[in-house]
Amino acid sequence: MSAQDEPGAYALLADGTTIEIRPARPGDFDAVRDMHAKMSPGNLYLRFFGTSRAAAEREARRICREPAPDHAALLALLDGEVVGCGGYEVIDDGSGSAEVAMAVADDIHNRGVGTLLLEHMISLARSRGVDAFVAQTLIENALMMQVFADAGLPVRRVVADGVYDLTFPLPAGEADAAVGTYRDAVAERERSADVASLRHVLTPDSIAVFGADGHPRSLGQAILQNIVSGGFPGPVYAVSPSVAEPDGVRCVPSAAALPEQVDLAIITAPTAAVLGIAEECGRRGVQALVVITSGLDGAARAELLGICRRHGMRMVGPNCFGVANASVPLDATLAARHPTAGSAGLALQSGGVGVVLLEHLSRLGVGTSSFVSLGDIDDVSGNDMLMWWESDAATKLAVMYLESFGNPRKFARTARRVGRTKPVLTVNVARSAAGKRLAAARGPAADAPPLTRQALLEQAGVIAAANLGDLIDTAALLASQPVPLGPRVAVLSNTRGGAMLAADACGDARLQVAGLAADTQRALRDALPATAAVAGPVNTTAAIGPGIFRQCLELVGADPGVDAILALTVTTAVSSLVPEVCAARPQVPIAAAVMDQVEAVRLLRGPDEDSPAVPAYAYPESAARALGHAARYGVWQATPLGRVPDLEGQRPDRARELIAGLLADSPAGGWLPPDPTAELLGCYGVPLVDRIAVTTEDAAIAAAARFGGPVALKADVPGLMRRRDASAVLLDLQGADEVRRGFRSLRKTFGGRLAGAIVQPMITGGVKVMISVLQEQMVGPLVLFGLGGATAYALADRVARLAPLTNSDADDLIHSIVATLLLGRPGAPSVDIAALRDMLLRISQLADDLPQVAELHLSPVVAGPDGVQAVDGLVRVQAAEPADVYLRRLQ
Repeated sequence: MSAQDEPGAYALLADGTTIEIRPARPGDFDAVRDMHAKMSPGNLYLRFFGTSRAAAEREARRICREPAPDHAALLALLDGEVVGCGGYEVIDDGSGSAEVAMAVADDIHNRGVGTLLLEHMISLARSRGVDAFVAQTLIENALMMQVFADAGLPVRRVVADGVYDLTFPLPAGEADAAVGTYRDAVAERERSADVASLRHVLTPDSIAVFGADGHPRSLGQAILQNIVSGGFPGPVYAVSPSVAEPDGVRCVPSAAALPEQVDLAIITAPTAAVLGIAEECGRRGVQALVVITSGLDGAARAELLGICRRHGMRMVGPNCFGVANASVPLDATLAARHPTAGSAGLALQSGGVGVVLLEHLSRLGVGTSSFVSLGDIDDVSGNDMLMWWESDAATKLAVMYLESFGNPRKFARTARRVGRTKPVLTVNVARSAAGKRLAAARGPAADAPPLTRQALLEQAGVIAAANLGDLIDTAALLASQPVPLGPRVAVLSNTRGGAMLAADACGDARLQVAGLAADTQRALRDALPATAAVAGPVNTTAAIGPGIFRQCLELVGADPGVDAILALTVTTAVSSLVPEVCAARPQVPIAAAVMDQVEAVRLLRGPDEDSPAVPAYAYPESAARALGHAARYGVWQATPLGRVPDLEGQRPDRARELIAGLLADSPAGGWLPPDPTAELLGCYGVPLVDRIAVTTEDAAIAAAARFGGPVALKADVPGLMRRRDASAVLLDLQGADEVRRGFRSLRKTFGGRLAGAIVQPMITGGVKVMISVLQEQMVGPLVLFGLGGATAYALADRVARLAPLTNSDADDLIHSIVATLLLGRPGAPSVDIAALRDMLLRISQLADDLPQVAELHLSPVVAGPDGVQAVDGLVRVQAAEPADVYLRRLQ
């Protein structure tokens, strides 16, 4: 695709307005010239260092040239009108620099047009190998200096004769320290603009409901009634050609007849009418749509989104259940009852599940801060809602039900940032074949393999519940109690059987039953009957008087080896201990299992308003699972995010040249031969076991002699991926005769397909692991790590994370598999963890730099006490274009 044909992208200005950014074309000459011609003399002077009107035509001609590698130009269009342009010219001095310049129409200054153009030019220039931008700006051009200052990149300034000469290097890669600063600045601008655009959805000043026809069972009428009875304070209009005034609400026949420009339009009209209504809304100046209507096919949905983009409207849906916001108050949903105001933000693709969660959270007293039924997620997505909640002080936890992700890598980045301050919860849905078939209708991201989805959620710190009940249980705990700082749980019960059930449940939930300190045990022994168990789990026995159970809760909560408490109670003829649990003030989070209660979960309120509520579950297993989720989140939250380190000895430019040459020779791609594979890995400093490529049996014998010990002989067969599966690897060959027979065996097996063989020394000792890369269509490169050799088949131990890995991600991978094999055990020393981490990070960087690497497998990798080496490497390449997943643009 030529630069001239490249599609544009829509993005948000600082005030939430939608704007289009696209490449300039020769046909844009008149529009670009007119924009410059309309600039005031003052702005002309600041842009061109003079006031000549001829500059407008010269600039339009420069901007609208045919595309070429040495220049690029972008336009910003608002409502189809050019309101800004920017371009760069590569400087022909071998420095890798380009001169950049921008102009913005007079009437749209201070809305972020220049900053957005600069971000898109930075992304475009980086993809084309530009290393730095240079610019000249008059000292008095404060607006342009502010654009450069706000970009988030280090700027070097030199002033002479009233002109600033500016130079700022473009981010070179993930390990470049400037990348983090720049992306943080971009992310903050994105969050601010996104929140501004969603105000029309969640805090509208006025609403119009299309399809409110007065019929008591119609969707439009139900939503209209909820809006009115929910107390929405602004003007509300019904839009229907056939109804006068349903429920006293003013009714008009069309969008054009609305007496004012409304913020939010809710569309419940028949499918065939939706596109026409949306177009009318756009022309009337409506700011946002919530499309309840379902049944739109792919073409209609694309056209609907196009209408929204052209008119700058944000859209929820289609095929959704509505939106709500407790702070307004706004209830524009199909829920049977108004949601209770509270602390949980809800964003869900399933409207039915959303209504259920609204009911449960209201019953529990947790309540909701805001609710958005996302439907088909054609525009407003989970990413948008995460940014809204990040800015919303009323939201204490974010609850999501997502079958697909609009931009998975952006979701991971945003969720990771939000999760540092408030928990993000979801349900891990579509795990079964039948569930996947239903989810596939939402989009291709629903088809992501379970390991990919798990990696995405775990790396982002998202709490992934196994089912809806698990989600509600965990939300109840996190809404009422502090987050545990670790996995050590003190179990306290007034029955021995309950204590055993709780202990087993903790083990199943990957929690540790805390063993109590000697001082704690002595204090418990003094307070409890002689038959009580006090080491942990604690069995108080049923024969305890009032106040004793509370005293014990506070004792174990003060133990330094306890991160949380699981208290089990059974009501007996002697006493009911529920009030004791409510009155206790332990120093750590607490969850209760009231095993004779009817409700699956409820919140026990304390004796006064300052007392935190205690979540009480009907079963200890539910309490333990909720504590397990919360404890793992607490550990993740306390673990530093880490950074992508700058590793020595990398040559990414040579790697790109190598891949480009290989794909030029074989455009279809495929599995690389051994020599290019070794060179590619060498560009990233990945250590391989010594190897010698041979084509004859005599050469194989000579190579084996050079290694001076037992060797492995591997077939070099073009296109062969799994050498071992095809009997293409012969191990532990000793002496010339065995090597000769081995080579002849390979020749007999593969015949004319055999290009030669690889001779390697046998590697003994160490722990065999595997490191792989898979390029996933929706999430980018995935780094997989697990045990290798026979152990891998026995334990099936494999974990994954999205590239690029931080050092913390790499450590998490290493510690997520069977740790005793890697970290040492009696008689077996620990492997070189630093070297293993280094290899993971190098492979991650390779995968992130080279999207053309579709698959990479290092197996086995032998990790020993003195280092790590890959025995074999396989790489498959295919044509691919790098994509800037962090660029600000609407999906």
